[in-house]
Amino acid sequence: MVFVIPPRARPAPGGGGDGGRPSAERGRTALAVGVVEKIAGMAAREVSGIHALGSGLARTFGAMRDRVPGGRSSIGRGIKAEVGEKQTAIDIALVVEYGVVIPELARQVRENIIDAVERMTGLEVVEVNIAVNDVHLPDEPEFEEEEEPVASSGQRPKLK
Repeated sequence: MVFVIPPRARPAPGGGGDGGRPSAERGRTALAVGVVEKIAGMAAREVSGIHALGSGLARTFGAMRDRVPGGRSSIGRGIKAEVGEKQTAIDIALVVEYGVVIPELARQVRENIIDAVERMTGLEVVEVNIAVNDVHLPDEPEFEEEEEPVASSGQRPKLK
């Protein structure tokens, strides 16, 4: 799905030329939901202490997709974004490394995602909901549990 960011103003019909408007206001920019999800995924992975994004089935299917020749890895795995014309809201599911202070990790992930998405897209990030679905132990083999839905903090604000 692609969402269009409308221009700030339209030229008057027959107005002849650009009407003195800056070039940034002469057209629209369309952002796919996947763009926001990939940016958020890359920003989250920059934070130390995250073992994986997503949970259970999402990681299992992603690992299978990564092994298919010609298949692309999903940077946005474990991330769900809703994109409006001016705002976005993001849900992310994490598996953290044992020993990490989870509230501090969540704060760092949230800040990194907000900074990256707002800087790269110009959208206002209204919320980043983080669901910690598992803790990876140092001696624990890779084990895929059943997927749980990404937790949400109640009603999501209406996007503009």
